[in-house]
Amino acid sequence: MTGGAYEELSQTGEPGPKTLELLLRMVHQVRRASGFPPPEGYTQWSDDAAYDVITAMLTREGAGQKFVTACFALAISDATLERLFLASIKNFLIDEAKKTPRGKLRRRIARLMSEDTSFRRKPGSPPRWALSGLSEDAVWQGDLDDLIAEASRVDGVGITRWNHSGPTPRKTVQALMTVLTRVLRHAQGAVREEDLAKVFESRFGLLAPARFATLFADDGAFVDPAETGTAAALADSTGAGGDAEDIWQRLTANERLLLPYLDENAHHAAQLLEIGQAQAGAVLAGLKEKLRLALSEDRDREAVMRALLRRCEDPPLSRPCDVVRIQ
Repeated sequence: MTGGAYEELSQTGEPGPKTLELLLRMVHQVRRASGFPPPEGYTQWSDDAAYDVITAMLTREGAGQKFVTACFALAISDATLERLFLASIKNFLIDEAKKTPRGKLRRRIARLMSEDTSFRRKPGSPPRWALSGLSEDAVWQGDLDDLIAEASRVDGVGITRWNHSGPTPRKTVQALMTVLTRVLRHAQGAVREEDLAKVFESRFGLLAPARFATLFADDGAFVDPAETGTAAALADSTGAGGDAEDIWQRLTANERLLLPYLDENAHHAAQLLEIGQAQAGAVLAGLKEKLRLALSEDRDREAVMRALLRRCEDPPLSRPCDVVRIQ
């Protein structure tokens, strides 16, 4: 067969070597132009990674090879078939990227920037963002590690609560915007959304999986917490750490989430917990009362509160703040 993919599909009615070759070329063209991350299981793009994308498209439930025949039905030549394949592949990679944690982080960042006049989106693809006062033609083309290093130099900001739906908590927005402004000012040009997501991922550990501490070995023997890296979490039971542990065990999951936000109101608590404002207000009031009673005894209140708040710092995204698995 001397023709291209269009002729192959005209004669056989199904994708063959010419069609797969065209699809492979189109996947690489789309990912280079739009900056899509490689599929799961790959750290960088390659022909194997591109073939995995093609396989996923051809085997999709409810679609599968239909996208090939649908594109062919609309095409009149190899050139139009290429354009239709390009659009289908780009839409597929967009849908796949949205499913990933980083894709969700990108959308969160983009939404927050779109609501703030301090930032502007540069037209075109891939999506890029810059500070509003910079030249519209300025595009950052430096080393990503340089931006990550700049973000790490921002002191005094952190994220204790990261909700996966609903409004982003106010203090979380403030932390993100502080780091974002510093990074974009350092870049002096528009930075890809994908790169900004990587910066935040590194700075705040937003996509890090929850870490677990094993308290019992397979044979039932107790494991020394110092050997598992959790000695700080299970502090001396006779000191502030022990008092904090006692209080921590009496708190509900929602109360633990609100612990770092005792000075916030019911509206903010509702955003954090993703529940109604009245219910959130009751949880917040109940937490304050529990703490008032627990800390009324003769003990170092500040030390106990510091120990309690440390429970909410590591790991940053687990729910509640630290996760313990008992085997």
